[in-house]
Amino acid sequence: MFEWLNNRSSLGQYMGESGAERPPDEEGEGIPRSDRIDIKEVDGQVRDLREFAQGLLTDKIYLENEIGQLKKRSSRLEEELRHLRSPPFIIGNVQDVLDDDRAIVRSSNGTVFLVSRNRRLPEAELRPGTRVALNQDSLSIIDVLSDAHDPLVAAAEIIDTPGVDYDDMGGLDEQIERLKEAIELPLLKPEAFEEFGITPPKGVLLCGPPGTGKTMLAKAVATQTQATFLGMVGSELAQKYIGEGGRLVRELFDLARQRSPAIIFIDEIDAIGAKRLDAATSGDREVQRTLMQLLAEMDGFSEVPDVKIIAATNRPELLDEALLRPGRFDRIIEIPLPDEEGRKAILKLHLGSMPLEKGVKIKSLIDSTEGFSGAEIKALSLEAGIRAIKDGRKKVSSEDLSSAVEIVKKNRNKSSDSDQIHYG
Repeated sequence: MFEWLNNRSSLGQYMGESGAERPPDEEGEGIPRSDRIDIKEVDGQVRDLREFAQGLLTDKIYLENEIGQLKKRSSRLEEELRHLRSPPFIIGNVQDVLDDDRAIVRSSNGTVFLVSRNRRLPEAELRPGTRVALNQDSLSIIDVLSDAHDPLVAAAEIIDTPGVDYDDMGGLDEQIERLKEAIELPLLKPEAFEEFGITPPKGVLLCGPPGTGKTMLAKAVATQTQATFLGMVGSELAQKYIGEGGRLVRELFDLARQRSPAIIFIDEIDAIGAKRLDAATSGDREVQRTLMQLLAEMDGFSEVPDVKIIAATNRPELLDEALLRPGRFDRIIEIPLPDEEGRKAILKLHLGSMPLEKGVKIKSLIDSTEGFSGAEIKALSLEAGIRAIKDGRKKVSSEDLSSAVEIVKKNRNKSSDSDQIHYG
């Protein structure tokens, strides 16, 4: 930048013999041409240095912001890691509150402890039965948890209606009427039963061979009534550990009471309602405990007038006698295989919206489907439709229906040979 100051020879010529500085004239004649300062070049270099310094300052501010963000993220990750490393809490239930410092709790494994509690917790919330979190080491009450039903029970509530109507079932007019009288009538007109001084039916048992429409009847009830519908399979109530099945039954009825009026549907109830025997394994005894809890909930000390029970099974001969007595299942509705009129109604239901060729005789089809269940007749119409679609035709022919009948019969024979189903 100042190269002319470093050039001694040029400096001597400029300063003179006496060493006194000789100022240049206005035109710079006193300075050699090669050593003159280029002011414009210096200004450009200074401007570049300022821009470079400004860029460095900007980068510094950006990096400082990045460091701040990384510190926050590191702090958050350390906090999450601390939570992950913290010991888990034990879930328990309060049995009694003795004073401001102590309480009696039952842990999740069933053991009862006298423990201390967090004095900051409101005493009004520590009621007997309240779910609490316990310290893993001292079992002290750390926090009060909200009461919640088992996820299996909570998922039993059917939010959306199944979309099945009574009109979707043919040949079951008598069974539908009896079901309406036992379930819908007490929910719609409870005051009428009080005027007559009678107790409305508590439950209905649907029994019959597979595929006769037991589950569809329950879905139709859920569609028709405005009551809450809770649906479970009997095998879901059979649990591994002692007391778990009974707890599920208890929570199921508690949820039904909270959502009343409500209908509880237990499909395949023979999974937990089988006859009690003296010689039994530990698993059988646990199933029997679940059954006894179900009996107590259906006909115990606490009345559940707005809660109705519908159960279904294809093995009624296996059910315990205590489950079948009046007061629990007041009506046992048998749903047999459809007769000639029933098969006609079911065929009209499934073939009514199907395009058929001229010459299709429903009468011969009714005769050829003797012994078929409603589900098999539905499968028959499905097979016939698939055959017509595969051949590229717009209508179903008599040959399609005849072929479908043979396919269903063949499937029935295979099923009978592999697993013979008894019904009594």
